[in-house]
Amino acid sequence: QVQLVESGGGLVQPGGSLRLSCANFGFTNTEYAMSWYRQAPGKEREFVAVISATGGATDYGDPVKGRFTISRDDDKATVYLQMTNLKPGDTAEYFCGAKTVYDTSLWGYAYRGKGTQVTVSS
Repeated sequence: QVQLVESGGGLVQPGGSLRLSCANFGFTNTEYAMSWYRQAPGKEREFVAVISATGGATDYGDPVKGRFTISRDDDKATVYLQMTNLKPGDTAEYFCGAKTVYDTSLWGYAYRGKGTQVTVSS
């Protein structure tokens, strides 16, 4: 059974850091570009980051550029999102997804996880 399982969310103070993980079960990780996106209550889904299937290319949403870093460890079938200098506006449910194409679209995922909550508050 194919699964993507996110972890690492939690409550953090403004200016703090968190690292999210997305573990893949059941498909060949190296065939897919992997993305993170987020959704806050009452707001639209927002692209956060994407990494290509080879890991050689990355792209980020404007609100997180310079603060977040996406990476992948295909030996562990896991994708990471390192988040630094967190702001209250980063509060959202964070999801990972797998696609056969490398793009920043919020649609067309072959697989998606169920999310992990990140709350930035003092």
